[in-house]
Amino acid sequence: MIPIKTKEEIKVMKEGVKRLRRILRRVLNKAKPEIRLSQLDRLAESLIEKQKGLPSFKMVPGYKWATCINVNQGVVHGIPDNYRLKENDVISIDMGMKFGGLNVDEAWTVLVNSEQSTVNSQKIKEFLAAGVKALKEAIKVAKAGNRVGHISLAIEKEIKKSGFSPIQALTGHGVGRELHEEPQIPCYLREHLNATPLIKPGMTLAIEVI
Repeated sequence: MIPIKTKEEIKVMKEGVKRLRRILRRVLNKAKPEIRLSQLDRLAESLIEKQKGLPSFKMVPGYKWATCINVNQGVVHGIPDNYRLKENDVISIDMGMKFGGLNVDEAWTVLVNSEQSTVNSQKIKEFLAAGVKALKEAIKVAKAGNRVGHISLAIEKEIKKSGFSPIQALTGHGVGRELHEEPQIPCYLREHLNATPLIKPGMTLAIEVI
């Protein structure tokens, strides 16, 4: 069963997303050479608390961090340990916040560079740009009357057009009263489009390009 949110719940979630996005940007801005992943995690938790939120990820049984941070070949669910970032690392920071009783979820990926960097990172920049374009195309079709498969297909087409491949074992998801809700949102069309869930008004989705 896919939860449908009320207008008031959606209003609360929109405010939560605004706050979490500001937090994520501040943490990403600190992702420079020599900083430890654990320092970024502590910063995220502190900022979430200042925004009158709770770190959603710490509510997952057995998980004690406010973020998931992946570097280079890591995909998702990386633990923010004491690894020190290096020039030309690719870092993904994923965080959730419970605000007003509802969960919101944000993630972004950037290239770690200092102002003095001389490394040629064109291929990495193309990779990151492909992800951004895929997300934009997915958001365009995430509307009532379409199906989850339209989102999956938009991501798959854009990623493959750029010469990359989507991860098949991981998905986006619904979000709201719980951190992870139905429906699952794969990054590729894994079944007939008309067999995928219908998108209805009031659904709140975390679209993840992986």
